[in-house]
Order: sequence, then C-alpha cells, then structure tokens
Amino acid sequence: MISRASLFALALGLSAAPATAATLDAPAAKTRIDATLDRVYPALDALYKDLHAHPEVGFQEVRTAKVLAAQMRKLGFEVMEGVGKTGIVAIYRNGPGPTVMVRTELDGLAMQEKTGLPYSSSYLQTIDGQPTYTMHSCGHDVHMAWWVGTAQALLAMKDAWSGTLMFVGQPAEEPVTGAKAMVDDGLFTRFPKPDFAFAAHVSPLAVGVVGLKEGVATSAQDAISVRFKGRGGHGSIPQATIDPIVMGAQFVNDVQTVISRKKDPSAFGVVSVGAFNSGTVANIIPDEAELKLSLRSFSPEVRKLLNDGVRRTAKAAADSAGAPEPEITYLSTVGAMMNDVPLTQRLSTALKPIFGEHMLYGTEKDPGGSGSEDFSVFADAGVPSAFIGIGGFDPKMIEDYKAQGKPVPVNHSPLFAPVPEPSIRSGTVVLTLAVLEVAGRK
Repeated sequence: MISRASLFALALGLSAAPATAATLDAPAAKTRIDATLDRVYPALDALYKDLHAHPEVGFQEVRTAKVLAAQMRKLGFEVMEGVGKTGIVAIYRNGPGPTVMVRTELDGLAMQEKTGLPYSSSYLQTIDGQPTYTMHSCGHDVHMAWWVGTAQALLAMKDAWSGTLMFVGQPAEEPVTGAKAMVDDGLFTRFPKPDFAFAAHVSPLAVGVVGLKEGVATSAQDAISVRFKGRGGHGSIPQATIDPIVMGAQFVNDVQTVISRKKDPSAFGVVSVGAFNSGTVANIIPDEAELKLSLRSFSPEVRKLLNDGVRRTAKAAADSAGAPEPEITYLSTVGAMMNDVPLTQRLSTALKPIFGEHMLYGTEKDPGGSGSEDFSVFADAGVPSAFIGIGGFDPKMIEDYKAQGKPVPVNHSPLFAPVPEPSIRSGTVVLTLAVLEVAGRK
C-alpha cells in the first residue's frame, strides 16, 4: 500500500535525528549481523526469488505462509499458522525481558509484472472466479526475506540479548484488512502482547537510505464504494431513463471541490476515484454505476470532512438527477500510523552510527506519508511501534531515470524492482538493531 510519497516524505525538510543517550554498541552489533548475512545470504536470495515468483493476494497467501512457517520452525521458533485466516506467528523465548514484535506482510497484488527479471512472476491466482496475474510490486517479497534474515541474525546473537521474539507474518496488508483480522483472532490474547513492535518498508530511494518519522508516519485510509441507482433503458430514449453514468461523472468532478473548497489548503487530504464501473454496450443506458474511492488524511478532523463531503456530494448528484439516494459502503478503513516518539528517537540513536548522513529523520512537525499501512492497527492496540523506510534502488538507476526526465518506478508499478541484496541486507541490519536496542541485555 505504500507509494513513494508515503515513505515519510523523506525529501521534505527532514533533519538529523535528535541526540539521546546511546545504549547499544551498534558498530559491534553490525559486525556480527554482517557475519551472519555473509553466511546465510545465498539462502535468503533463493527465498526472495522464490517468493517473488509466486505472489499471492490478501487472504490467499497459503503457499507463502507455509514457506515462511517452515523457515521459522527450522530456526527453532514455535510457529502457529492460520492466525487471522492466513497469518503466521512465530515465537522464540530467550530468557526474561521484553517481548519484541517484528512484522512482515505476506501479500502481493493482482497485476502483471513487466520488469523482465529472470525470476519475474508469471503466477496466476483465481480472483473473483478469474485466473489473474499477480506480482510483488510493493516489495513484500523483500520484506519477507529481511524478516527471516533478522530472525537468523538475532538467533546468532542470542548471547547478547534476552526476551521474547514475536515474528508476525501478516496477510492482506494491501487491502489494509489483515492486521485487524489477526488482532480479532486473538493476536494479543493468544500470544504475548508485545512491549515494542517494528516494521520496515522498501522504497524507491537509494539503497543505504533509512527514514524515520516521529508521530504520523502514514495516512489514514477510507476505501468507499458509491453505488448510484438509476433507471435503465434504450440509448435512443434517454428521457425515459435516469442515467447513473451521468450521475457518476458529475460526482467525479464535484467531489474534488471537497478538497479545493472545503479543506484547509495547508492540511493534507486526498480523494481519489480508482474505479468507475457501469454498463455493458453502447446502446443501453444501465440502471446502476459503482465508483470506488480512496480517501487519505492525517488528522481526525480532515478525515471526517472528507467522509462527510463524499456523502454529501454523492447525494447531491443523485438528487439533481431525480434518483434514489446512493448506496455508500465502506470497503476498508484504517487509521494513520503513529510512530511512538520516544521509541523513534531511541531507534534513530541506535541507527545513526551505522547509516550516518543516509539517516533521514522527521519530527512531529514534518509531514507524514500519503500512503496507508495497517501496521497502525497494532500501534492503535497500545503497542509502542516504529515504522521504518528502507531505500531499495540502485543510485545509478535513479540518476539515469532523472537524466532521461522519467519518473523512477514506484511501489505498485509493474516495473517496481528493488535491488535484492543491498535492500535485504539493509532491512536486516535495521530491524536487528531495532530489536537489540529494546531487548534485555545479557
């Protein structure tokens, strides 16, 4: 679900991290992490390429979950499958201390890959009764690889920390429904409730770049279906019909005035119409039109304004056509991801010695990212959490795109292709250091 802009607006006024007392010898820890990665990376690369070639969409990640569950059992974790439908929970106890959660997403997207990579996905899944190409165009395959790498690094260093690891493989992040499904299935009652939680996301920034943001890190999202109900008839006799396509078209134009005329220009808010479905042939006016919208916001006030504006605008379009009130349904909804400020500052201090000038930092006053993430569900459940951005693109490739005046392929593009090894290594280092920073010391 994360766009380039969503990764904490890394280029928008972010500054050096605040100074706080260091509690972790990060350089020494990184030396040990690198030694583990040197040993296990070929297997991580094979895992990544296998997952990349076999993406599965939300709540259908059966193969993916089994692959990861087998990996974690081999490492000695206690693994429970089928949590929140297709999610997995892996627990490793290493003496007294905090419970630390590390989350990866499992799902891909229903789209055809066009990267031309030798391990490209040509995988087909049945979606809504139709065979459909799928792709890991958001980078969740990278995340799963560094999730396993982090588990391997921590177990290789279990003499240096104490506590409980809770590694969560979450389904259905793309429709932002999987985290809630896991919580509703007893994630924090059947298993230990974490003292801290971490997740990271690959982005089309240069490899080696790490981004952290205090407070709002990603936006709230409301996905809405608006169904206009008209009266169908022959295309040559429009006066005998109530045309839902005209209603929908009027709504598409008018709903943007919620942004341009109702919302404070300085406050973040986006209304996007992503689907407009109606009709079958040229000479029939249909009786229904369905539009699907995505609303993004940071603050509760703007979120309410957008939702109220969509309802009001849809009703006005129907009223002007003499049609019944439209049917409005929420497809999914998720709050803004709020990074815990003390935890984010502490994490930044741990990472700064390793990433130096490539460590980008945003305070609570800086803007968050416009994309959405249901990792927020875990934070909203009372778990101090931090969501981290990891660069995944070759800097030379980024420069080449700029020189050609072309935008770099972003998450959800059919051309999205992070560089595997440096991305997986960076994510493993970041998440391992994050756990070490908050775990108990031996």
